[in-house]
Order: sequence, then structure tokens, then C-alpha cells
Amino acid sequence: MTLRDEVKSLAPAPVVSAVRWRREMWADLRLRLLSDLGHVPSHAIRNWFYRRAGMALPVTSSIHWRAEFYAPERIVVGEYCTIGDTCFLDGRSGLTIGDSVNLGSHVTIYTRQHAVDSPDFAEVGAPVRVGDHAWIASYAIVLPGVTIGEGAVVAAGAVVTKDVAPYAMVAGNPARFVRERSHELTYRLGYAKRFV
Repeated sequence: MTLRDEVKSLAPAPVVSAVRWRREMWADLRLRLLSDLGHVPSHAIRNWFYRRAGMALPVTSSIHWRAEFYAPERIVVGEYCTIGDTCFLDGRSGLTIGDSVNLGSHVTIYTRQHAVDSPDFAEVGAPVRVGDHAWIASYAIVLPGVTIGEGAVVAAGAVVTKDVAPYAMVAGNPARFVRERSHELTYRLGYAKRFV
């Protein structure tokens, strides 16, 4: 029996419930405050608060307005990235975004989901990794456990359920290979439109 188990066995049930309720309430409120923060028309202010919430976000990268998150403390963003407006980034199982990555507007990345055949609707998940110079276009959805390779392109509206090879372009639902992208990628992003 661990020390934590011993403490739980000694604490009265109402105390344990009250502590759990308080922890869950703060977690929900924190996400709500970060969501509201997404409407502040200043990249510097938003990004400063995102860093204080635990997100690894270099000053060379920028997240545009109205972004929402789960577990920002488990999200790592590389150098010179541009994350478009109204994105949803789920860090619960870990999300790593490489350098010079572009996420278009309304991109959604999940690292957890419910198990379809689970009798109690349990959650399952796995980390998502996005390689350097990848481009995930607007309204694309990336599901848990996916690795998007270096230089890969996910077309607008695609639903990515499997790994995407480096420099591959995929499109559709589910996303399928379309063609290969040039391997000569040297650009750096990180631009931030004013007031967005």
C-alpha cells in the first residue's frame, strides 16, 4: 500500500469528495479562462498566459485568436510556428509540434477519444506528433496516436486517422495519399496578424 492509499483510507469520504470536486472545478475553470483569453486582441498577452499555463511556446511562434486547449501543459510547440485562429489542441496524451509548422484556421487535434466498444465508454489515447515544416490546412482533424511526418501536407477538411509519411500530401475522409511534396523546404514561419 502506498502512502497515497494510506492517506485516502484515513480521510473521510466527504473530504476526499470535496478535494476531488475542487480540483475538477479548477481544471474546468482554467480551461474556460484560457478559452476566454483567446479573444484578447494581442498575441503577446495571449502567448504570455499560454506559457504561464504550462505550454511550451517559444517567442518565435504564435497562436492566433480563439484557440482552445485541453491540458496545455502537455503541449510543446516548436520554433517559428503559426497556429491559425480557432484551433483546438488536445494535450491530454501529449502533443508535440515541430519547427516551422503551419496549422490553418479551425484545425482540430485530438490525443484522446472514447473507446467505441467499451462498456463504460472509457477514454483511450496516444500522443500526436507533427514534424518540422508540416502544413495542416484549415478544418482538418487529426485523431489520437497519429504522427504527421516532416514536410507533410494535410489538405483542408481531411480527417487523419493514420500516420502521414514525411513529405506526403494527404486529403479526404479518411485521409489518403495524393502526391509527394518537394523536399527543399527552408522557410520559417511565426508570423502573427495584428489583432487576430
